[in-house]
Amino acid sequence: MEVRIGLRDTGRELAFESTQSPAEVEKTVSEAIATAATLLKLSDDKGRTFIVPVAALAYVEIGADQARRVGFIA
Repeated sequence: MEVRIGLRDTGRELAFESTQSPAEVEKTVSEAIATAATLLKLSDDKGRTFIVPVAALAYVEIGADQARRVGFIA
């Protein structure tokens, strides 16, 4: 599942594939915001950990799992 994080005052975004479910990512982000945590920690499918300051979050886009298509599209 793809996760995209927009950061304030930056034209770029952080994008990565995660093995967590959309509900788990949403819960983690919501808890970090609700508890006024200073950092948000998420991990990708390669084992890397991303630590983002909660104050810098502009948006978090959580993509749904999609099966990859095989073949040609006409």
